[in-house]
Amino acid sequence: MSAAQQVGIRQLRYFVAVMQHGSFRAAADAVHISQPPLTRQVQQLEEVIGVRLLERGARGVTATPAGQAFFEDATNILQLIDSAATRARRTGMGQLGRLDVGVFGSTVLNTIPRIMKAFRELYPEVEVVLHNMDRETQVRALRDRRIAIGINRFFDDEPGLHCEALYSERLFAVFPANHRLAERHTMRFRDLANEPLIMYPRVSRPTGFTYELMKIFHDRGINPNIVQQVDGVVTAVALVSSGIGTSFAVDSARTLQLPGIRYVPFDPTENVRFELSIIWREEDDSALTRSFLQVARDCDKGILEPT
Repeated sequence: MSAAQQVGIRQLRYFVAVMQHGSFRAAADAVHISQPPLTRQVQQLEEVIGVRLLERGARGVTATPAGQAFFEDATNILQLIDSAATRARRTGMGQLGRLDVGVFGSTVLNTIPRIMKAFRELYPEVEVVLHNMDRETQVRALRDRRIAIGINRFFDDEPGLHCEALYSERLFAVFPANHRLAERHTMRFRDLANEPLIMYPRVSRPTGFTYELMKIFHDRGINPNIVQQVDGVVTAVALVSSGIGTSFAVDSARTLQLPGIRYVPFDPTENVRFELSIIWREEDDSALTRSFLQVARDCDKGILEPT
């Protein structure tokens, strides 16, 4: 059996205490035990190591060369154990570790930066890794445990996953600045009946931003004039800026300010808002996940301020 299997932390503590205080009696007082048990533990330690570590004399205790070498390493071992215990406690409390979060599209322009800033202020030693993923990829990544949290829209009910709405966002039409409708205070869908539109691709399932927009047009008897499809809001706004057409964006995308564009909100009577949700595994009760969820909830009130 190796020494590592036979030497206990208590023996290391007692030996280091003797070295630091210069006597068995003073060491026993420092660690709050009587002297005989402490002496026995140090003697057992010497038997396991196989060499004398301490010289006992009338003037106290001194270290042998072997004892001095062992003292230095034993001190480092005890410090490492203390550090490991502290790290474990802090990780268990959500103050240390790594958290993988799935994000998408316009959330990286406003929502995610605000949540990240608030989270870093509270948990500066937690590493948050952001992964740009669409909704379906986030769900798969949650099930595969590649991410702990997903932030997106239009989550379906998913077994084993918990979804919570953070807030809802207003919808805006995005116009070239010189467009005849760009100075409007509010917009209606019928105003866009003949406008060239830049839209986002549809997905296979009957959910998603484009699906909802097309449903709104259909419900109002409008056949939208789609001239271009793009994968993301940055591309859409850039094409609007070049004068190709009109597009759509939510509140969080309005931080994307390119020359020559105007964001016009839809009239409240249109009753169109898009909900942003956060999703995680139901069984995940880790402190890190709980901490991030709470920060996201606390942030949502200040994320979108109507202007």
